[in-house]
Amino acid sequence: MRRSISLMKEVSTLIEPQPSSMPTVIEAAALVRKGCMTPIRLTELCLATIETHNSTLNAFGDVYADVALEQAWTMTAELQRGQVRGPLHGIPFGIKDLFSTAGLRTTRGSLTALDSVPVQDAPIIRRLKNAGAIILGKTATTEFGWTGASTSRVFGNGRNPWDPALTSGGSSSGSAIAVAARMVPAALGSDGGGSVRIPGSFCGAFALKGTLGRIPTWPWSATEMLSHAGPITRTVRDSALLFDILSGSDPLDHQALPAPDESFLARCDQPLSPLRIGFCPTLFDTPVDAQIASAVEAAVGNISRSLPVTVSTLKPNWQDPLATFETLWVAGRGIAYGKALAQQLDQLDPGFADLIRRSAQYSLSDYLQALQQRAAFANQVHALFEDYDLLIMPTLPILPFAADDVAPAGYAGQDGALPWARWTPFTYPFNITGNPAANLPCGWSSGGLPIGLQVVGPRFADAQVLQFCAAVEAIAPWDQHLPPILGQ
Repeated sequence: MRRSISLMKEVSTLIEPQPSSMPTVIEAAALVRKGCMTPIRLTELCLATIETHNSTLNAFGDVYADVALEQAWTMTAELQRGQVRGPLHGIPFGIKDLFSTAGLRTTRGSLTALDSVPVQDAPIIRRLKNAGAIILGKTATTEFGWTGASTSRVFGNGRNPWDPALTSGGSSSGSAIAVAARMVPAALGSDGGGSVRIPGSFCGAFALKGTLGRIPTWPWSATEMLSHAGPITRTVRDSALLFDILSGSDPLDHQALPAPDESFLARCDQPLSPLRIGFCPTLFDTPVDAQIASAVEAAVGNISRSLPVTVSTLKPNWQDPLATFETLWVAGRGIAYGKALAQQLDQLDPGFADLIRRSAQYSLSDYLQALQQRAAFANQVHALFEDYDLLIMPTLPILPFAADDVAPAGYAGQDGALPWARWTPFTYPFNITGNPAANLPCGWSSGGLPIGLQVVGPRFADAQVLQFCAAVEAIAPWDQHLPPILGQ
């Protein structure tokens, strides 16, 4: 593209922030709209931050620097002519490498798919582009998104911006790292058992798994009744804006819900009405790290004092649905990948290869029984929301562990096809039920690691979850608490 001298002069007079002050999505949109920052400057800032930190953190695989800059120049010129494509005009995004991107390699985190180039965008990508976003690159994921850890043969193990020796969590590892390390204003992730909330908690980012079907998912998932798509952001209002843009029915996803009449972002700006909150210090008698328990209790105390809520401590009489989740997850992936990858097991992550082998053990009767158990557990959870508007609890019972490990001490070596599910007992239950569930940062450990609070709402009450989270963010903001790596 030919870059005009007048455009170059105009760009050179603009203020470029330091990487540690990367704007949020809403801030970036305002800066671009007002002419205080061009898409060129914003894209250059993202690329510079990726160049500085990606080799340490392993957030991105493919980065489309030349294409992204070309788009940024085009979009900057469009702004000079008064043309705006949408609310995300010129804002760069990271895309989890599970989402199909037309003409751009989509490895799904697997050595078996290194040359896979889709011909069609997923609906979530199409909507992001239509809103004016720039696709900056594909972010790291575990192989086919199978684990909550961050190990990867394709990208290198995902490392936590707060301590690179520790895991970022997964499977949306790269997206959470990229947002927390200020490489991009926001990134897309997916969640089949906690995969936006786990890395959100470990990395100190906001991440909402909406109601099942809130954002369309395509191509078909091996566990479509568990799988959700959504953004990872620094702030609640950024997430609400993106849910406004990305939600709504789509012919490619039969589970996709119609777009709600009410704007999620507008709901965040409304005063909070009195709410009945159920606080679960734990679920299924799971031991919770003392520092996590202390931070969560402190956050709940602040919420009780500062917001119009009535908080009651609960111990739900639920049986852990791990066996149900494991049957649906493992058998589903066996159906999706078993035949195709049977001759390539040596190229797979050892844990995922073991999962493929184990998937053959499940019968049709096992699967149908798991579906019945799923419905029974969901009914128990939904019944609790007759008495409470929201549930809050720790997002995870543990702090981040070593980046090269698949499980923390005390959980390693446990039997089962999903070892990661043993240390994520608060996330996968709400994939089974389809409830909206968000991670919001609520404190830090003595070593400076983020701690997450999970907020769960009734089905279809995504707006209520976002509004409550926005109110919590207003009384206990976290976004100015920066990872130490940004000061290096």
